[in-house]
Amino acid sequence: MSNLLRWSASDIADPVRRFLEGEAGSWLRVEEYRDGGSMVVKAEVPGINPEKDVDITLSGGELQIQVRHEEKSEHKDKRGYRSEFRYGTFSRTVKLPTAVSEQDVKASYTDGILEVRIPMPEQSEKQSRKIPITRGASSGAGTSPSTGPTETR
Repeated sequence: MSNLLRWSASDIADPVRRFLEGEAGSWLRVEEYRDGGSMVVKAEVPGINPEKDVDITLSGGELQIQVRHEEKSEHKDKRGYRSEFRYGTFSRTVKLPTAVSEQDVKASYTDGILEVRIPMPEQSEKQSRKIPITRGASSGAGTSPSTGPTETR
């Protein structure tokens, strides 16, 4: 248990962290996957107006989605009047694997599904590089990788 307390928030899976912090009710469930050269994030959010009720931002390598939902219903009949309403704000932060350009991110809303497409930049093969090893003093002063220790007078 003491090891759990030493973990940072990024060490704990997002659903578990949100539960421990008491945010489980405000968590927006998403589906994320790769489609060709893009990362796709989808959320089912029916009954909203995407122009007014959704905020999508990029900040520090993270995609943040916030959705406000308000639903009202009224029922009148001979026995009386009944009104119900539900409202709330739901959010989700998704870590992006690489830095992306804000202008390239596209969002759409169709049939209650919010879809965000993030083009992922091409990542070149990481080239390996041999690191030279020096001999001599641990600080590395006065040594050369090809000739060994140098003489000073």
